[in-house]
Parts: sequence; structure tokens; C-alpha cells
Amino acid sequence: MSESTLFPADPLAGKHVVVLGVARQGQALGRWLPTVGARVTLSDQRPAEQLSEVVAALAGERVSFALGGHPLELLDDCDLLCVSGGVPLTLPIVQEALRRGIPVTNDAQLFLERCPAVVIGITGSAGKTTTTVLTGEMARFAGRRTFVGGNIGEVLLDDLPTITPDDLVVMELSSFQLELMTISPPVAAVLNVTPNHLDRHGTMEAYIAAKSHIFAHQGTHDIAIFGRDDPVARQMSRSAPGRLGEFSMRERVPSGAFLESDQVLVTVGDSAPGTAYEVVCHRSAIRLRGDHNVLNTLAACALAGAAHLPVEAMRRAIESFTGVEHRLETVAVVDGVTWVNDSIATAPERAAAALRSYSEPVILLAGGRDKALPWEELAELAVTRCRAVICFGEFGPQVAEHMERARRRQPKALLERVEIVLDLPAAVVRARALAQPGDVVLLSPGGTSYDAYRDFAERGQHFRALVRAFSE
Repeated sequence: MSESTLFPADPLAGKHVVVLGVARQGQALGRWLPTVGARVTLSDQRPAEQLSEVVAALAGERVSFALGGHPLELLDDCDLLCVSGGVPLTLPIVQEALRRGIPVTNDAQLFLERCPAVVIGITGSAGKTTTTVLTGEMARFAGRRTFVGGNIGEVLLDDLPTITPDDLVVMELSSFQLELMTISPPVAAVLNVTPNHLDRHGTMEAYIAAKSHIFAHQGTHDIAIFGRDDPVARQMSRSAPGRLGEFSMRERVPSGAFLESDQVLVTVGDSAPGTAYEVVCHRSAIRLRGDHNVLNTLAACALAGAAHLPVEAMRRAIESFTGVEHRLETVAVVDGVTWVNDSIATAPERAAAALRSYSEPVILLAGGRDKALPWEELAELAVTRCRAVICFGEFGPQVAEHMERARRRQPKALLERVEIVLDLPAAVVRARALAQPGDVVLLSPGGTSYDAYRDFAERGQHFRALVRAFSE
């Protein structure tokens, strides 16, 4: 029996697909591609002894491995190259594939090309995970079978065989995924765009261009939601090819969601823009701290409205939603000191949003690895909001320099001391020694975790363990 008979439905049947990167997305591709009849080679820079469990789980008739590097010979029999999110497109094998005319894609593109359900796609420099999860909760309260994933949680290719046209998919999309994509979800959101991942994209212009792929390939009947209060997102909205929605804390919007007199309002139905609104809830119903989380809630309401979800489902989801782990997550209150895990803050702008969420004196734990981003705004804010800043990790000494310069410019500010320590455990020890009742000890690093951890989640889990070790 021929392969076209065994796998008649998918254009990848009988094709050889090379996958670069054998982490979460690469493993999902290794599971899914054989189910549509593709032959798969999984390639990773790490040697075989570090990936023995992955090899044992995935090896089979249609899956082979090329480990310890990405040899160009892999392209000699390659019909499609799939790149995991963490793999830079500047790799020689990616550049050579493009030179040879071999198509280059990723798991998100393959999913969107095949998904039978409506997909809500969400991107932004900050807030996209909270918005994605909350939007998914609104859909579930509306009684829709809902799949949430993408750049968070499960790789949605694993769910593809069970998704039906009546379902709803809420998908977080990163700039790493989007920069390759030539397809856009029918409902999309750009929450905000501030400097981030410039170590990967090189320039702000390239970063914005990558983000724009979430709506650039939409049709005229599709809808894109933009953060009206964010100047870059607002500028991007002018090039949206489909219908436009917005969300704002500052002003009414013709279509979408906004805050007015501390009420969350959303446009309803298909009425003319700006003519019909319904109150979702009072601002006090939002259980998440900070203005940035009010914006995330407004974004979720705008997306839910675009997907025709009822207002009552939005309200119930907001009232029950307590947030996502590693995002302003209260770990413990010990001797009157609140310990907060905001490990997701891998850019200074995100750490600044976290600081603005607290009126209490803060002991900030900052550092990690730098992403070539500006730190001046965070430093200026920190000297007015923090009693102490404890700088840790690879970039800790540079963070301390930013803080000291800002402190010299504001000698009468709140900040009393800036200290440099080796790593996160040492930072927790110093914070415990310095903290006083009423303080907040805030892990909001402003840098990535890659100097010491696999990802921000592992860093946050370590912080939780360190705190719970003495709190219990």
C-alpha cells in the first residue's frame, strides 16, 4: 500500500521534515509529524547522552536523530525545515535552507494551517500569558470546549486530531514564532510592543515586524485587537487589513473594551461602532494587582467580544481569576513580609510594571542575563519604590551600576542600599535579613533566567522552594 493511500489527507505525507531543536516544540513535532505520514529527523546541538529520554520516547520507524550539531548534510534530503522557537534564524543551516529554497516553518504555522476551529491569537511584549489564560477561562464559562496553548502550556499540535469546528482555540504567539509565519489567526491581538528580545531580533524595527505577522495575513472579515494606550500597537493598527478593535484604560473605543468610571465596558453585538456598550464588572472585581493587569483584563474582554462570548461569561471568569504562576504570585507572608514571585519579568519594562503594582516598600531582587534592553526607567522607578535592590546573577553588577547612578540623581529617594550577590539563593538570604514587617520582597528580575536556569519557570520554582523552606 502506498504512502498516499495510508496518509491521504496531509500534504506532508511522504515528505522528509528536519526539525531543529528538541525541546517542547520539537518533541511535539516529533510526535505529530509521523501521524500525517512525514519522515522526521530531529536535530539538536546537545549530544545524545543529554537527550536519552527524548530519544527513547520518540525513536521509531519514521523518526531519526542527528544530535550534537546541525550538519548541513541534513538539507540534502529535506523537503521542509521546522525551527523551534528558541532556535535563531541566523544559524548556518537555516540560512542555507533559505538559500536552497527549502521552506522554513514552525509548529504554530503548521497548526494554524490545519486547525478547523476559530483561533484567537495573542501577542505582546508583556501580559500575553495572563490575557491568553483569562480569555480561555471566559470561553469555558461560556460553555465552549476550549484549547489554550501555543507559546505556553501544551503545544497545540498534540490536540489537533481532536479539535472540531465548534471548538475555540486561544493561542499565545511569541515574536520568535511569528517572525516565520505567513498565516494569521482570524482573531488576533497585539497588546503592547516595548523593547524586548533585541538580542534575538537585532533592532526594534525587526521586532515590530515579527509581531505584525499576527494580523498581517488576515482577511477583510477577520478582526485584530490593539492596545490603544500603547503607542506602537496603536501605530501598528493602521496597517491591519481586517476589522479593528481596541482596548483602553484612558478613553472610549469604538469597538472593543475600555475602563470608564472604574467600570469595565465592552461593545456588544454587531451594532454600529461606538453605539452600544455593556458593563462587564467594576474594576474592584479584578483580583490581579496593577494597572497592567487591568489592561490585560480589558484585552481579554475585547477578544471575548470579538468571539461573540456572552458578557456574563466574561464577568464570571474575571471574578474567579487569580492569575498565572510566576506572575506577581504571592508565595508566602512570613513575619509580616510578603514574598512575591514575578519571575516572568524578563525585561526591565515588566519589572517596572510589577513595582508600580505595590504601594508598600519593596526589596527588589533583580538580575539574571541581559537582553540588550534599556534599564534607565526601571532604575529611576526603583529608587522611589524600593528600600533595597539586591542584584544577582550574570548581569547583577551592571544592574547595580544602573541603580547607583539613579540613586545619585535622586539622593533623597527611598532606596537605602544596593547590594550584589552571586545567585538567587544568596539574594533570598540577604532579602530575609533586610526585610521588615510591611515590606514586599519582589523577585522581578528584568533579565532572562538563562545564566542559571532552563527558563523563567524553573527560576520561579526555585524561588518558591527557597521561600517555603523557611516559611514552613
